[in-house]
Amino acid sequence: MKRLFLGFCIWLCQFPLVAADLNAQVQIIAHPSVQVDTLSQAQLRSIYLMRQVVWPDGVAIRVFTLPARSAANLQFCRDQLQMFPYQLERVWQKLTYSGTGTPPTELQDQQAMLQAIAATPGAIGYIEKQDETQVVKVIPIKP
Repeated sequence: MKRLFLGFCIWLCQFPLVAADLNAQVQIIAHPSVQVDTLSQAQLRSIYLMRQVVWPDGVAIRVFTLPARSAANLQFCRDQLQMFPYQLERVWQKLTYSGTGTPPTELQDQQAMLQAIAATPGAIGYIEKQDETQVVKVIPIKP
């Protein structure tokens, strides 16, 4: 029990900069050419764990993410992937160090995310919900 509590405290200290609204909704966005209309949480998780690397039509998936300490990233990991950001980063580190994969491209903010997704065929990412998503495709997540 002490280990669990200690682990939780360490995790909590990892996010001192997350002071934004944690109730904000996150939406999944993709390049307009992506031929997927919905994803399940399992499929999204598989994409972000770098297990699924191509779309059903054979186009390579380019995964983008926001900084680990951002509110949107915490919300995305918690609600969509149902894991903590540090768990996701461990998977990416393991892929990198074993030479079996590369981690997603980290972008500085949501504006950079929108621009990168719009300019990269096969791209997927996430932003806090907003109305200005005409240049990208919003993909709903089904439970």
